[in-house]
Amino acid sequence: MTQRNREIKPLKDLNLTDRFLFDEVMEDPQAQQDILSIIFGREIPLLERIAVEKELRVSPLARSIRLDVFSVDEEHIVYNTEMQQKRKADLARRSRYYQALIDTSLLEPGVPNYNLLNQSYIIMIMPFDLFGYGKYRYTFRAACVEVPECELGDGAIRIFLNTRGKNPEEITPELAEFLHYLEHTTDKTAGQAESERIKRIHNRVCKVKTNEEVGVRYMQAWEERYYEREEAREEGYDEGYGEGLEKTKKIFKLHMQGKTAEEIAGICGLTFEEVTEILS
Repeated sequence: MTQRNREIKPLKDLNLTDRFLFDEVMEDPQAQQDILSIIFGREIPLLERIAVEKELRVSPLARSIRLDVFSVDEEHIVYNTEMQQKRKADLARRSRYYQALIDTSLLEPGVPNYNLLNQSYIIMIMPFDLFGYGKYRYTFRAACVEVPECELGDGAIRIFLNTRGKNPEEITPELAEFLHYLEHTTDKTAGQAESERIKRIHNRVCKVKTNEEVGVRYMQAWEERYYEREEAREEGYDEGYGEGLEKTKKIFKLHMQGKTAEEIAGICGLTFEEVTEILS
């Protein structure tokens, strides 16, 4: 067995926090309906066939996005459910961009009535606490700064779910069970769950993990990502080595001049995390 093959995590060992398994499981309309029903604490009857990895682009020159799971219920409410396994500094603004492209796709060209825009939810599920308040769930909707109880009412809501929250008393027991199950997608965890929805989701997980065609797709997806990373690494070394070296020198020079990491990030056009990683 080669070193490259040893790096592949077997399909049977994946948790639902892995985007590949998440997308494969959510191909099933019942699984997606169960997940939305768990999140909102009520039955969510879906109207349309689920679109997994739906691509949105407003023009050929604009940056496209690929939505994990896109669905609509019987009241024409739009749901975009995303699994975000890795912490990134741009997640809040990424959700803003997703919202903009989703809204653009909902109205036909020439329609003047913006009240026809569907109510929409962007749901990001993460195995980390993006905001640091220990909450399982963070719900954002536009409100007036001067009058907090006055909501804008634009129908756009963003929800960030943290599988490692510390406030189970503020959410339903079923949601707490489900968020735990996402990181521990095993027969044992599913068997201990009281939720029938979680048991149905786990049945779908088991079918996906034992499906030979899915196994082939998993290997192909892994190989594609592997070669993309190798090509990017080689191109980055050849083309960016000199530029990266100069930027690193500049960062250390500013640091020696007494600049803080925040100030250096602003000067060099980097994130705070990138600067601290170079200086560490």
